[in-house]
Amino acid sequence: MSSRRAFFCTVIPSVMAFALTGVYSIVDGFFVGNRLGDSGLAAINLAYPVTVFIQAIGTGLGLSGAVRYSILRGQKQWKKKKESFASTFLLLLIFSILFTILAFPLLSPLLRLLGAAGTVYELSREYLWVIAAGAICQIFATGFIPFIRNMNGSSFAMFTMIAGFGTNIILDYLFVWIYQLGMTGAALATVIGQAVAVIAAAGYLIRRKIGFAFPKYKELPKHCAVILKVAAAPFGLTFSSQITTILMNRFLMAYHGEQAVAVYCCIDYIICIAYLLLQGVGDGSQPLISLYYGKGAPADVRKIRRLAYITSGVIAIICMAVMFMSRHAIGILFGASPQTNADISSYLPLFLSPLFVLAYIRTTTTCLYATEKAVLSYLLVYAEPITLFFLLLFLPQIPVLGVSAVWIAVPAAQLLTGCIAFMVKRYADKQIVSSIG
Repeated sequence: MSSRRAFFCTVIPSVMAFALTGVYSIVDGFFVGNRLGDSGLAAINLAYPVTVFIQAIGTGLGLSGAVRYSILRGQKQWKKKKESFASTFLLLLIFSILFTILAFPLLSPLLRLLGAAGTVYELSREYLWVIAAGAICQIFATGFIPFIRNMNGSSFAMFTMIAGFGTNIILDYLFVWIYQLGMTGAALATVIGQAVAVIAAAGYLIRRKIGFAFPKYKELPKHCAVILKVAAAPFGLTFSSQITTILMNRFLMAYHGEQAVAVYCCIDYIICIAYLLLQGVGDGSQPLISLYYGKGAPADVRKIRRLAYITSGVIAIICMAVMFMSRHAIGILFGASPQTNADISSYLPLFLSPLFVLAYIRTTTTCLYATEKAVLSYLLVYAEPITLFFLLLFLPQIPVLGVSAVWIAVPAAQLLTGCIAFMVKRYADKQIVSSIG
């Protein structure tokens, strides 16, 4: 199979799966918003970063382990390949237990830190209590999926995500609308949906005989250290948008109040679909980049990387056009108030404007961690939230910007990060591709 054909065979199912995940991410907001209104939307938006943090742990560990798995597969190191999966499994289990133990005593202060108060605080806490209890399902679901893709199972990975997504929709309808369980019902639907995905993914890995061989006791820390070193990049890539959400929620609540948070909630849900589609391109191309890198095939790495840039750019342009044309209907979809819907229409174009730049940033980041260039990938992953934080501190102090100060911080931070990505790519090109072998 040619590298071009292999690219589309892995990327198309990945993008389709993440398209469904994008819808998945707005399901709770849709059901809760139409049941509880702006307060419910604000509560979901304040709590959602914690949910994504849990899933990002699984994604970071799973993708890092899968990158190592593919490189070892390319190098034909069969025993170490099995040890890589076993080490990743152990890390997924340890982090699941640690998060569940630590989450409950920290939930209340965390929500206060995120800016939750009054009714929004109570609703957010109700939602996160269930999410924290089911953290193990979410971590293993997102941790197993990258291994499926790296075993040439992109189509089954899509099926697994569809199974979880479908379960979540059905249970959201039953728990939130029929049985009126509110935020608890929405959280239960999310956890059970992820549990279904875990069962499907585990069945595939067992059937395909992925292999499970624990390294020797003295070698285990080394295996875990390699996985953890790279894991920070895909973790950050998954969670960085939620760092943005946390910062925006905090500053919007401080400067504009609950209604502004509800506005940003709807914008965030819609933009998240575009982010996930771009992640689908990255996650779909990663197995091939890592495999060809392990084989020492620089020409194939270059070709896959070029296809990834083109594909993500086209997706970004399509998303910008579709979302701009449908901006007046977004608030209606989530049951928002007329004023909230009007504000969504006004502010959404600001968040669409840098989407093409973001496609470039995310593809570059994927190419870096897929070839285990961890330090450079960290730079791109965490440049945006750090830049955003300083812009949010600085821009509201400029009188001429007025009420727009907080809103323009996100596109400004992404454009600045795009400049950093351009410089990093130029610096890293020879290291990533030309020096292979």
